[in-house]
Amino acid sequence: MAANFVQPGETLTCTAPYDVAGGAGFLVGVLFAVALNAALSGKPVEGRRTGVWNLAKATGEAWTAYTTKLYWDNTNKRLTSTSSGNTYVGIAAAGQASGDTVGRILLHGAIV
Repeated sequence: MAANFVQPGETLTCTAPYDVAGGAGFLVGVLFAVALNAALSGKPVEGRRTGVWNLAKATGEAWTAYTTKLYWDNTNKRLTSTSSGNTYVGIAAAGQASGDTVGRILLHGAIV
């Protein structure tokens, strides 16, 4: 391994941009991740950038697995299929009914 390698990068220690619960999504700068621990705003939080997660979902939207692009609504702290004003974070990893309040996402892990 090269001497300058630091870490794989799937999990990063970030500064929480707001109070975040363990298992909740958060957007810090241009990085979206899922918190592995709870953290108060301004404190360190471990964030996972990749993987399949169940996260808060906007109601009134039906999702089709592996077809629906998903975005992070940072105002309401939930996933949505509405792109306008939101940040692209992945795709639906399962079909979801419009009344569901939790949805399954495959995070793309890209910096947005």
